[in-house]
Amino acid sequence: MRLMPPTVDKIKKAAKRIEPYSVLTPLVESPVLNQKIEGRLLLKLETLQRTNSFKFRGAFNAISQISTDKLKNGVVAYSSGNHAQGVAAAAQIMGIPAAIVMPRDAPLNKILNTKNYGAEVITYDRYNESREALGNQIAVDRKSALIKPYDDPDIIAGQGTVGIEILSQTMKLGIAIDNLLVPCGGGGLISGIATVFSKLSPNTSIFSVEPAHYDDTARSLKRGRRVSITEHKFSVCDSLLAETPGELTFSINRHIVRDGLAVTDREAKEAVRDAFNYLRVVIEPGGAVALAATLTGKIDTSNKINCVVCSGSNIDKTLFTNIINGE
Repeated sequence: MRLMPPTVDKIKKAAKRIEPYSVLTPLVESPVLNQKIEGRLLLKLETLQRTNSFKFRGAFNAISQISTDKLKNGVVAYSSGNHAQGVAAAAQIMGIPAAIVMPRDAPLNKILNTKNYGAEVITYDRYNESREALGNQIAVDRKSALIKPYDDPDIIAGQGTVGIEILSQTMKLGIAIDNLLVPCGGGGLISGIATVFSKLSPNTSIFSVEPAHYDDTARSLKRGRRVSITEHKFSVCDSLLAETPGELTFSINRHIVRDGLAVTDREAKEAVRDAFNYLRVVIEPGGAVALAATLTGKIDTSNKINCVVCSGSNIDKTLFTNIINGE
């Protein structure tokens, strides 16, 4: 059965559904960063969301709509870390068990945080095993509900609530966004946000941002079809290492995302440093790619109102310290 993209109305309903449990994250700016880009730069800090990532939104929206009978055996998810924590936290709130398939080399803090929310963590080798196959098999064996990380209408609707909040916050400021940049892995966050903006702020240009060498969405947008990354390279942006855009997410993004951008690890680290130095904000490298693209001139920001989503702050303390120290 072909999945249908969520409508703006469904995203608004998701916003109401998650409101009692999620955080209305702030929209902030720095005069120094504004000067750097010769325009206005607003940062949507999903770093301060529950579980320190936007992923809680989609996870709670999806799980809360599954029937009690189907949830009796809990939920299963696969994730490199942020979706894992979002699903674990949502399951904990709803009082159901959660089993999460995570890469063996995922950051230790993400694995520990997932366990601290009460979830069972099952590790795998990301280079030789398929997390999808493993997660699907566990869900079948346990008769559990599978919560996909991005290619699901309810997940996308939950992530799209970020867009609802940004529009509400900018309306209160009396401004309209010219450029909106969003980190992109599988495409759930940007497809939800883009759905909102394409209908309610159609003059806003929307850009996906990915790590260099994992810019599958950017390549797919250019070719007009889904393409996959075939060469595996290390990236410090561990939360954005999807190899192929989601089928549902790309069917949305191909029509309403203006272009796909990519940043290097060095550029992402510089953005992490700038966010800390000028705003005292902690962002993980994958969560800082949209900020990095803006600060390094990937788009024209001069005399424009630009908004970037900072999607998460689940970064290892040692790595963060090294980045801040310029390593």
